[in-house]
Amino acid sequence: MDMQINFPNLGIYLEHVGKSFSVFGFEIAYYGITMATGILVGYLLAAKEAKRTGQNPDNYLDLLLYAVFFALVGARLYYVIFKWDYYGKNLTQILNVRQGGLAIYGGIIGAVITVYFFTKKRKLSFTQMVDTACVGLVAGQIIGRWGNFFNREAFGDYTNGLLAMQLPVSAVRSGEITEKMWEHMEVIDGIQYIQVHPTFLYEGLWNFGVILFLYWYRDRKKFQGELMLWYLVLYGAGRFWIESLRTDQLLIPGIGFPISQLLGAVIAVCGLIAIFVGHKKAKENK
Repeated sequence: MDMQINFPNLGIYLEHVGKSFSVFGFEIAYYGITMATGILVGYLLAAKEAKRTGQNPDNYLDLLLYAVFFALVGARLYYVIFKWDYYGKNLTQILNVRQGGLAIYGGIIGAVITVYFFTKKRKLSFTQMVDTACVGLVAGQIIGRWGNFFNREAFGDYTNGLLAMQLPVSAVRSGEITEKMWEHMEVIDGIQYIQVHPTFLYEGLWNFGVILFLYWYRDRKKFQGELMLWYLVLYGAGRFWIESLRTDQLLIPGIGFPISQLLGAVIAVCGLIAIFVGHKKAKENK
């Protein structure tokens, strides 16, 4: 009875949205399927861009084997560190990612560090590789975010906007339900529903705009690494806004401010400064 997901203001009512499916008795989570699909699509786009720019696509396959592992490690570590009040008392749950618990910023940090050491080892251009990979990274994020949809997580507070999403109370974690959600809770056919911002969808739509910009700008960039910087600026700006809506924010201990919101703002500002400096240097070298 808690499998329904509705978008009432769009007239969309999905009767049965499962979190997993069974193959020979083994449960496979849709969260994992979306992550794997995002990684595959991201790699294919990066390999295509590598071929277009005269690089060896095989380097990106080799990189993928390392980057995926360290990105997942980084994503989990980031999440666990800022949820240590829970994981410190439940150490056995640190490796349990079947219900989510991966922070995208941790994944990006892990991936970028991997690219740095990979390029050092292979004597390749770090800035060229991150420029090539960033379009695939955004595409992977768009697809991967749908894992939050299947898990009924990473949503925002109550809204009655056009994209408002209804979820059964029994399908979400109680700690993510705010007073405002309870005040506007609806009972439909005997089932309690909260109505929330589908922030996973907001981020997907924002990132679709980011990817369109990157494709348009890739032949207009003034220096190697600029495309990745624009990704950081645009994604950081979007995340600063979207993170403010979420009810499952990872907070800075002792301060209580959302770490991903702060990081989004810092990355966006630093990225703009780096682009300005890069343009200035490119102009001086003409």
